[in-house]
This record gives sequence, C-alpha cells and structure tokens, in this order.
Amino acid sequence: MEKLDDFYEAVSNTGDYIRNLKSSGKKVLGYLCSYTPEEIILAAGIHPVRLFGTEGNITLADAHLQSYTCSLARGALENALSGELDFLDGTVFPHTCDTIQRLSDIWRLNTAFRFFADVVLPVKLNTESAREYMRDVLQRFRNDLEKGMGVMITDRALGESIEKYNIIRSCLKTIYKLRSADPGILTGSDMHAIIKGAMIMDRDYLLERLPEVIEMLKERKPSTDTERKRIVLTGSICDHPDVYTIFEKSGGVVVWDDLCTGSRYFEGLTGTDGDPVAAIADRYIERQICPAKHMSNTARGESIVEMVKRNNAQGVIFLLLKFCDPHDFDYPYMKEFLDREDIPSMLLEIEDQLPSEGQLMTRFETFIHML
Repeated sequence: MEKLDDFYEAVSNTGDYIRNLKSSGKKVLGYLCSYTPEEIILAAGIHPVRLFGTEGNITLADAHLQSYTCSLARGALENALSGELDFLDGTVFPHTCDTIQRLSDIWRLNTAFRFFADVVLPVKLNTESAREYMRDVLQRFRNDLEKGMGVMITDRALGESIEKYNIIRSCLKTIYKLRSADPGILTGSDMHAIIKGAMIMDRDYLLERLPEVIEMLKERKPSTDTERKRIVLTGSICDHPDVYTIFEKSGGVVVWDDLCTGSRYFEGLTGTDGDPVAAIADRYIERQICPAKHMSNTARGESIVEMVKRNNAQGVIFLLLKFCDPHDFDYPYMKEFLDREDIPSMLLEIEDQLPSEGQLMTRFETFIHML
C-alpha cells in the first residue's frame, strides 16, 4: 500500500532508518518495554527506539543467557553483541520481568554504549505510596539522563514532549477504532506496520503522518466483507505480521489487541497540568496494566472481557512468547475469566520464528470453525 510505504520501510530496515536519523545529529536510546518513559527521552532531544528480537540466528547471546530465556531478550542481546545496534547511544531497562532485570546487568557488562539506565518501577500500583515511588523513580531517571547524556531537560520541553505523545497515542487509538468498526479498510499487516513503525520512526514525522493515515482510512469505501470472525489478540509482543495474514486467510480478523506492542503502548493520555513527571507517573499507574504489574486480582481478567465485548469480538487468541513468565502465569487466570463469560479462546506459543504456514492455517481454521 503506497500510503504506508514509509512505515513498512522503517519496520523492515530499522537499522538503516535509525542511522539516517542519526546522520542529522540525533542521539538514540533503545528500550525493550512500553513502561519506558519516552516523553523524558524525547524532551532531552534524544530519539527513543523500541528494540525487538533478531531475525537471524542466536549464537553470541547464548554465552550469556540460558536457552530457556525468551527470544526477545536473547535476540536483542544478540543484536547488541554482533554490532547490529551500533546506532545506539545507550539503552533503558524498565524493571518488569526477571529476564529484563538480569539482561540489564549482562548488557552493561558486555557492551560499550555511552549510556545505561535501570528504571526500577513499582510492581504493585494500587497504593498512594506506589504513585509517589513511581514519580521519584521517573525524576531520578530524568536526572540520570541529564547527567549521562550532558543535556538539560526543562519542564517546558517535557510539557511539549507530553503533548506530542498525547497526539501520537490518540491517533493510534483512532486508527484502531476505525479498523475495529470496519476491519476491511486496513489489513492486519498494515496495522502491524503502523504500530511498530510508531515505536521506530521520528516522532515529529509521526505527528504529520498519522493524521494523514486517519484521513485516508475515513475516505475508504466501507468493506462488504462481514463474514470474518472477530478476534482479540493478547500477549506480550507480536513481531510477526504473517500471523495476521495467515489468520485473515483462515477467515478471521484481529479487531483489537492487548499487546505491549499494541494497545498497551498507546492506551491512556498524560495530563498536561502541573508537574510533568508526576503526570507521566500517573499515566503508568492508571493505564491498562500488563502481567508484570499488579492493580487487583481481577483487573486483567475484567479488562480482557470488556475488550472483547466492546469490540464485538467472538473469541480470543493468546499469543504467548515462549518462556515469558509473566504472561505464562497470567494465562490460566485470563482463560478462567473468558470461560466464565463463554468466550472461546486459543493458545498459540511462539518464538522468534513462527511455525509453518500450513500448521498455523490448520490451527486457525479449526478455531474459526469452532466459532
């Protein structure tokens, strides 16, 4: 699709894209989790870029990480050790799962990037002390970034950064809503390119492009294909656009998701009044949580059921990254909530490489037939 060529180019050639961005004088920080305070990074005049697993073989990382570590952590470390991430000036590690916490130590000891930061966020989010702690951690990160990168982050720059991210997140949510209302206006692989591209591309450029994408979608003729089964996809990350293509071939369509590389990235806006760091902390407290955080014993289950009903979905596919402990432990409780509401679900465990298309087609077609 010509209108989305720039998104596809950034996603398929991320290294070249970021190197071209650096040639204009930009510094770049990598991150591995949507709990990374991108607003603070952008306010420092630095470009934040999401790191994904490698597309090649993993050999160097296996000297530092066990084979039962998730492919996201192993793949990111492989890229760092092999020089594929030579465009980075540093990396930010929000402490979520045990793997990312330990990866940060290995990364610091075995790479030579200029800047390194641990952002040790609270796990339990349902107390006022957690809110205060969250604000303190983010303020400390702001100070560390200023010192480590030799920059000054003013409240004004932080406020402008927050406004930019509010626009970007609002646009992404609007695109999701338009597609949920009429899935035929945008393929799943197109949607994947847009959301992944938003974590890679220049944010000022996104401010111009995303509204154009919205207008393009609004101008399209309504789809006449109403027979596809509507599905919500949930899990940690999805770096496999082929999943959407194969699922659509099977007669289904993903109308919403609960992914770190999906709706959890853009859900919730940041307040624009008062202390900007406190506003960023408040969004993290109040936004849709992932299994690495705790709000209540029922928050995650209630959220997925509400997501299914709101988008008139007929089933849920759990896309679980192998060895992702938070989501593995979360799955039985989530399934229990769905079963209680008579919402069918399917579990698909993946790694950096997908199963064969024929195997996936068989599983997806069986699930669609059951619906």
